[in-house]
Amino acid sequence: MKFKEVNFNDESAQRIYIQYFDRVRNVIKSLSKESQNDILLEINSHIYESLLNSNKSEVENILDVTEKLGNPEVFLKELVGEKRLYEATKSFNPIKIFNALLMNITNGVSYIIFLILYLSLFFFIFLSIKKILDPKNIGFYYLKNKFFVLGKLKSTSFNYYQYEQLGNWFIPVMIICSITLFFIITLLLRLKKQFQKTII
Repeated sequence: MKFKEVNFNDESAQRIYIQYFDRVRNVIKSLSKESQNDILLEINSHIYESLLNSNKSEVENILDVTEKLGNPEVFLKELVGEKRLYEATKSFNPIKIFNALLMNITNGVSYIIFLILYLSLFFFIFLSIKKILDPKNIGFYYLKNKFFVLGKLKSTSFNYYQYEQLGNWFIPVMIICSITLFFIITLLLRLKKQFQKTII
């Protein structure tokens, strides 16, 4: 269904209505057209129903309704954040996901955890770059029951370097790890969103 403006007989009421929806559109402009339309329809439906059940003048009524709804900049903030995150996880676009998580950071601890998980992916990319710059000292070093190092080893009297496990495969493995973890974290985030929807 497409959004259709409510028509008022009173010019002042029409102006208040249009100005309110201009503010709403400004808040939701970062969302997809479909999400924008859903929000506009929801608010419009609420206003239309209140007009039917009121004996007040159109101006008084529209002022009452918009006051009850509140400032779009405030009450739509969380909804826009949630919808942006949902759209971002559907696209698997890392920049959109990162921006959406930043937008939702005040909406709960779980978003902070997901943001940290996404930031940790840069560790693998960082190690890949460091391996190119310092191939001798960066790697995956492992000796059973003795030590495990993923990264840089400082030179000591003990020859750790013979225990480097990946060799020339280090960079491909780091890239595969970062891509795999990115998809796993994004799918977990999508599952979280779907789980929240079923609860609500």
